[in-house]
Amino acid sequence: MHETKIYADRNMIITVLRNLIQNAIKYSNQNGRIDIQLNENQDYLEIGISDTGIGISEDIKNKLFSIDNKKIVRGTANEEGSGLGLVLCKEFIEKHGGKIWVESELGKGSSFKFNIPKMKINI
Repeated sequence: MHETKIYADRNMIITVLRNLIQNAIKYSNQNGRIDIQLNENQDYLEIGISDTGIGISEDIKNKLFSIDNKKIVRGTANEEGSGLGLVLCKEFIEKHGGKIWVESELGKGSSFKFNIPKMKINI
């Protein structure tokens, strides 16, 4: 088994994962699919939460991680969200030296991804 180590605040990363998974559930239709992927390269561990939900328009996608211009988009069961969770996710990931982004297409789902630098091990 391959092991990858990151230096991170456990609670912050759990908060990010919980928020992204809850959003994937909120914006997916019943019987939708949610996948969690891990990828790595030499410097970063990348985590992706993908869904087969309603997707995000370009206009909203460009504003998702900004505290300004919040627009509430209701979930598939008419749930409300303030949008502040994604702003918090961005802040937490950036505090770890990583970045967060979204890939999405209306009607086809979304994939929220973030990366965190891997621990450097000096030999």
